Amino acid sequence: MVIDLVIILFFLAGPYLRDRPSYLVMDYGIAAWMALELIAQLSASSSTRRWILRPMTWIDIFVLGTLLFPDLLFNFAFLRVMRIWAVVQRPIFTLMLKRLHLMDKVDIVKAAINLLVFLFMLTGFVYTFFFNHLPGIEGFVDALYFTVATVTTTGFGDITLPGPLGKLTSVVAMIIGISLFVRLAQAVVRPFKVTYSCPDCGLNRHDTDAVHCKACGRLLNIPDEGI
Repeated sequence: MVIDLVIILFFLAGPYLRDRPSYLVMDYGIAAWMALELIAQLSASSSTRRWILRPMTWIDIFVLGTLLFPDLLFNFAFLRVMRIWAVVQRPIFTLMLKRLHLMDKVDIVKAAINLLVFLFMLTGFVYTFFFNHLPGIEGFVDALYFTVATVTTTGFGDITLPGPLGKLTSVVAMIIGISLFVRLAQAVVRPFKVTYSCPDCGLNRHDTDAVHCKACGRLLNIPDEGI
């Protein structure tokens, strides 16, 4: 998990490190690590077909491609942020939350990370196609500023994207951004429920102190740590 976090930080810092001589060394080092990860996952998988069809596999393969060909696929480097989403889907992430006694916050954490991933993906897209020509970090900061202002529908209007592509980008940002904000707000205010599938009706979410299923009345036996 620590290595995954280091890789994610490298992706986020990419616009600042790209012109440094050490960038390619770190880039190919992470590519080698991810290639070993993919090989290990394939070796441990009981079904090659199931492994290939996993969304996380395709995300890792695409990210690996942007690492192996940084100049050719530079315009798609912003998609590396999807690595954050892929890490969250792993069982080790849930295990980490459990060990930190944050299982009652799992919905909030995942909703916040989904919003964060979208913000950085959109920022990377806007930077790559609209602000890449600006010197230093100015372009990335402008891209982040535009993204946050648009997603929150604040719309100061001091920075806008030109042309039809810019307008369509703004529309998509507002629609998806508001949806993710609403999802995060719901996760914050909604009472915590445990994930446990009812054997009869299949209802998957129950109150923490539920004895019977609200949908069908089945007597439940939800595992409890006794805390």
